[in-house]
Amino acid sequence: MLTGATKTTGAPAPRVARRKYRIIGRALFFFALVPVLLAAGGFTWLAVEGSGQAPATIPATGGDGLWLGHAWVAGTETSADLSALVVRVKHDGITDLFVHDGPLSADGSLDPGLDPRARWLVATLHKLLPGVRVQAWLGDLVGPGNLDLDSPATRSRILQSVNQALADGFDGIHFDMEPVASGDQGYLDLLAETHRVTRERHKVLSIAADLIEPLSGLGLPANLVAGQARYWAAGYLTALAGNVDEVALMTYNTAMPSGTTYSGFVQLETGIALRAIPSSVHLIVGLPAYPEAWPGHSSAETVANAIRGVRLALGTSRQPRNIGVAMYADFTATPADWAAYQADWAEVRKT
Repeated sequence: MLTGATKTTGAPAPRVARRKYRIIGRALFFFALVPVLLAAGGFTWLAVEGSGQAPATIPATGGDGLWLGHAWVAGTETSADLSALVVRVKHDGITDLFVHDGPLSADGSLDPGLDPRARWLVATLHKLLPGVRVQAWLGDLVGPGNLDLDSPATRSRILQSVNQALADGFDGIHFDMEPVASGDQGYLDLLAETHRVTRERHKVLSIAADLIEPLSGLGLPANLVAGQARYWAAGYLTALAGNVDEVALMTYNTAMPSGTTYSGFVQLETGIALRAIPSSVHLIVGLPAYPEAWPGHSSAETVANAIRGVRLALGTSRQPRNIGVAMYADFTATPADWAAYQADWAEVRKT
């Protein structure tokens, strides 16, 4: 029963208050549950996609790639390391080596003291591995206090760094700029300016591409969850690809909970990339060969699971085309990673 005192003071009766709090609690629970249910539904969807039967054979694929650490241009790798690299590249059909030649300074310049052995390395690899493209891997963090791609002065210095690397004999430039927001005009301008330089010198330009939003419009919430710009719209990838010769899709750091969901995710990303990137641009899918302790990396992200996703995408694509894969990276890949690559991709590709 409501009392006069309760009405006079304006304080809600206990039963009314409890009802009000229950309504608020249920609303909060509902709003908290929505993203959980969406995530659960998404993981289920990816698991179904990733549990399919990978084709026993795949279309004849293009060349593969390999990211090489900075030690190669710093001069700390040994002659035995070089011999082992040459044997691996020849045996596995790798045609692109992305050699870390940076990082770029915050103003876009490249310190020549960072790569004292670059010219020797490129000349030696050309001699030992004729036909293999040796690209200078350049980039750094993008954002306040780091590279400002909207700045014409910064882009101009990056172009100077590009010419500096090409003067060392590199066959091309491989940009890895992170994080770049979907639609960023500064990056588009940089690629257009750089592509003019590389075309004039008959060199190649490639990029390491961020993840693609699984469905149109999901990029923004996915980036909010990730805490940074990690997902591009497919249309932005198409625009970027129009200014390069090769795209290496970084399909990792996804924090997927299981091997099948990760394979399904890679299948989805590869399929979107096949549609978004012109056939004249070579597509390479990156393979996660690095420690589980790295941010965003989980035990589900293995070389074998990634390759399975790529093969599933090739098996379901209506327009099969030559693509490659690339190990990230030589300095972290384990014998198990290489065994999976050789058994699940390199050997299948040869059949």
